[in-house]
Amino acid sequence: MKETKYIFVTGGVVSSLGKGIIAASIGKLLQSRGFKVTNQKIDPYINIDPGTLNPYEHGECYVTVDGHEADLDLGHYERFLNIETHRANNITTGRIYQNVIEKERRGDYLGKTVQIIPHITDEIKRNIKSLGSKGEYDFVITEIGGTVGDIESLPYIESVRQLRWELGKNCLIVHLTYVPYISAAKELKTKPTQHSVKALQEQGVQPDILVLRTEHNISPEMRKKVALFCNVEPSSVLQSIDVSTIYRVPLNMHNEKLDEVVLKKMGFDLAKIPDANLTKWIQFVEKLENAHEEVHIALVGKYVQLPDAYKSITESLLQACAYNDRKLKLDLILSDKLTEDNVAKKLENVDGVIIAPGFGQRGIEGKFAALKFARESNIPTFGICMGMQCMVIEFARNVLGYSDANSTEIDPTTSHNVVDIMEEQKNILNLGGSMRLGAFPCKLKKGSKAYKIYGKENISERHRHRFEFNNNYKEEFQKAGMICSGINATSNLVEIVEVPSHRWFIGVQFHPEYSSTVVNPHPLFINFIKAAIEYRMERISSNKAAKQ
Repeated sequence: MKETKYIFVTGGVVSSLGKGIIAASIGKLLQSRGFKVTNQKIDPYINIDPGTLNPYEHGECYVTVDGHEADLDLGHYERFLNIETHRANNITTGRIYQNVIEKERRGDYLGKTVQIIPHITDEIKRNIKSLGSKGEYDFVITEIGGTVGDIESLPYIESVRQLRWELGKNCLIVHLTYVPYISAAKELKTKPTQHSVKALQEQGVQPDILVLRTEHNISPEMRKKVALFCNVEPSSVLQSIDVSTIYRVPLNMHNEKLDEVVLKKMGFDLAKIPDANLTKWIQFVEKLENAHEEVHIALVGKYVQLPDAYKSITESLLQACAYNDRKLKLDLILSDKLTEDNVAKKLENVDGVIIAPGFGQRGIEGKFAALKFARESNIPTFGICMGMQCMVIEFARNVLGYSDANSTEIDPTTSHNVVDIMEEQKNILNLGGSMRLGAFPCKLKKGSKAYKIYGKENISERHRHRFEFNNNYKEEFQKAGMICSGINATSNLVEIVEVPSHRWFIGVQFHPEYSSTVVNPHPLFINFIKAAIEYRMERISSNKAAKQ
């Protein structure tokens, strides 16, 4: 069995420095040198998982193939490394304490007084090491959420301190801090970094590598100063400067020799390790940065004030635009403010519309208004999860003529429940337990647009929802022009709907954005952007003809 090595990424000074991107970049660089790598995120909040968190609290809730609701950083890990993450890749304080309390109730601790040390820290270490215990990975990279000095992070830092002694040379600590630029003095200031490292040292942890987030280049002299005050070698003080896209970060960190420093510090002979092969990554970044012609997409949702609420969708769109040699112009439109009176003005100049996921009633009528306008105007339209359900409801209202058609999630008394909860779910009260979560198979109808896009009959996609298309209406929909082109063969549930007479009008019950990566962008997003480009070109040429 291979000896797994563990890398911990901590953060200091302020939050939102991009620990997840640095952790993913380390993983990408080591992977590009031939190592098997996985990333893990520790979240210090007491929720068991982010499944019940409002997206305004914590951004997008990401779902793994095995049905675990996880932090959005797992999306970055999958997009960067092109590997699947699982339940073990995300740990929360809530889960740690739940596990320990369950063990205490069962008597597993044999009457001992249960304490933070050793019981909570032992549970944390067990969860961290579980990924490496099977010998599948050369490296497990664990990102500790929060900022050093936070009370809730203390048990995790203590666990890292213990692991440092237990693992020896197989453990490495990377600390990410912020070096602010004081514009009045025209100077970068390292004092916050010094204080952050001191706080880490006071908890018994000495970082091996410092990554300094900055808006301006940090001079060699300043790096030496940081090294001196923080007990770190000068060659291990690296900068991560602001960039136009997060996908440039691995390339910048490679130029900073981050992968070399990591490998040297962990006892590898660099002469025996292949150089980083980042050819595909570089090609993608060049496509992304060199695209000049725009494609204009409107994302209609109820959480648009916090763009992180739709992180995987926006990243999937960026990837699809890059591969179509286009620059993404994204309008985030709050569905609460969208009505039949203003929808034409809001959407008349867009090339494509995405109707976003989202639970609950707020903003739903705005989504219907957007769908009616996009369907009647023949604008490429993509409905995801609740977006697909909204497509079904809007079609039932305005094509089938059922003016009160709705989902029982929104209106339990509707006489036309075209979207409903499955019978076997109705008696489950636990919010998480009643959902379809994780990857489920889907069979595509031959000859449909979905089948042509995927290029195969059987697919598997990730879900996060509890309401479904009501099969009692299937025949009626299909006669009126909306076909069910993707079905779960086991449960007979509808997974994809489309309108063949429309330019591009597809709704999916699943979340394709979760499985779109840099190396393997999702075919639905690629094809949606292609349709939007074609629509844009037609509009431009017809406008030119009208002016002549």
